[in-house]
Amino acid sequence: MLPPAARYVDTMPELPEVETVRRQLEPLIVGARIVESEAHPSAKFSQATLATGYRVEGIDRRGKYLLIGLGDGMAMAPSMELIVHLGMTGGVHVVDSIPDDPYLRAWWSLKDGRFIMFRDVRRFGRLAVVPTGEYSSLPTLHALGPEPFDPALDGRSFHAALARSRRHVKTSLLSQRPVAGVGNIYADEALWRSRINPAARRVGPDRSERLLAAIREVLSEALANNGTTLRDYRTPAGDSGNNQEFLDCYGRGGQPCRSCGSTLSTRQLDQRTTTWCPTCQVR
Repeated sequence: MLPPAARYVDTMPELPEVETVRRQLEPLIVGARIVESEAHPSAKFSQATLATGYRVEGIDRRGKYLLIGLGDGMAMAPSMELIVHLGMTGGVHVVDSIPDDPYLRAWWSLKDGRFIMFRDVRRFGRLAVVPTGEYSSLPTLHALGPEPFDPALDGRSFHAALARSRRHVKTSLLSQRPVAGVGNIYADEALWRSRINPAARRVGPDRSERLLAAIREVLSEALANNGTTLRDYRTPAGDSGNNQEFLDCYGRGGQPCRSCGSTLSTRQLDQRTTTWCPTCQVR
């Protein structure tokens, strides 16, 4: 059973949810050729039709973005990429027919008769088709920091990235610059687990090491649980994630801290709802 939705605000799919979507889509559409497409006229979605005629060569992920490689089936590497950002309510599904759905923003017809559809109730998502690796038209994707599981990312480099900003540490994490793919849910979880106050502006080397380890832990656990479903997120198969059953901090304001028993606090921090333990996470 999902927790009461009223406790959760301003959430969108983060790395575990987007990676779960990627893993489920990959065996369904890689190798398929797109023969026709249609998109909502908004500039946020209209580029979807540029994928027509291409073969799906592979699906990667960068931060919270899906990167669907498009090619002619002959070259060694995809020549174009269909970029998908789910926003807050976006979902990608493979279906046998296109439903009559007012929230359908784009669809792609495959040669084998199936369809890929992108549904987005609130229209915060984004679709784009660009030459492979050319992300200058997508500033957030272009400027992403390292992937959290990149072996080259260590405590020292992570500390250096955090030290370049005087913003609150949680706000810095949400900027996607120190590390890619961490949003509101997993920032709260990792900061609670590493005992760092989200409003701290300076995080030393030891705490940076601890925070990076916590980020990797909470993301790994969420991946194992197919992501967190609070309101809208569903897998391509239409299933909910299970990680909402295991959240220690996010959305639990007013409840006991699972570490010390103190009451968890909630406030707006740089326009983002933030939960923390005033005892475990002393500023």
